[in-house]
Amino acid sequence: MRSRAVLALWALLATMPAARAAGVEEPVRVVSMNLCADELVLRLADRAQVLAVTYLASDPRGSTVASAAAGVPVTRGLTEEVVALRPGLVIAGAFTTRTTVGMLRRVGAPVLELGVPADLDGVRAQIRQVAEALGHPERGEALVADLDAKLASVTPSTRPLRALVMRPNAFTVAPGGLGDALIRAAGLVNVAAEIGRDRFGQVPLEAAALADADLIVTDEGTPGMPSLADTLLHHPVFRALADQGRTVAIPNRFWTCPGPQVAEVVARLAAAANARAPRP
Repeated sequence: MRSRAVLALWALLATMPAARAAGVEEPVRVVSMNLCADELVLRLADRAQVLAVTYLASDPRGSTVASAAAGVPVTRGLTEEVVALRPGLVIAGAFTTRTTVGMLRRVGAPVLELGVPADLDGVRAQIRQVAEALGHPERGEALVADLDAKLASVTPSTRPLRALVMRPNAFTVAPGGLGDALIRAAGLVNVAAEIGRDRFGQVPLEAAALADADLIVTDEGTPGMPSLADTLLHHPVFRALADQGRTVAIPNRFWTCPGPQVAEVVARLAAAANARAPRP
């Protein structure tokens, strides 16, 4: 019944006249259904093009565009919400609710699904893909140029130090993904390639302790907002590593999505490595 109602709504809206002057091509109006899409849309689109983003876009703990998202309508990813906005384009991510994406395709909504880049070239390609879809390819090129300029300003580690990422609940950065590419761009070696991980990508505390990494990379927590997921990072082993200057905290929002902000990860990793004194 729900799918029939959505189909009927879309069919009704499709028959309504579009609000545009004859012969005038208007920029595509977009609904974003994924935080990573939110970030690119808000960086690349005209404000008038953005019909809605996700509620996550305005949360500065995970979003790099929280200020730009202020005042922008939000959705919770329900098909009815998106259809009612009559978007010219819906941008979803690889992990966007599959039921909603499938329903949108069934009702004929134009959907662009973004993949998960595995390297910096993939980041550049995705920026260009979204900019082209929004009708602003020149903005995509400018954003890529900003990314490349920031990366070019980074001095990679002069020593191949071994880095281990330990996120909340002991999740690490597996080899072969974008996070791994950022570690390597900073001139570091990803220890996760050497030690055991479970099938969820978590590193046992014992394995982390025995890895003898030069740098342990953690998430920069939010003051006054403790989490059980961070309990492991308060273990005496990690406290000892911190006392030795072997930890570096980077805000999660810089890692979460592929975009120009990933250059900040490379810069902070390289700076921490270059500041690390050689072992005696």
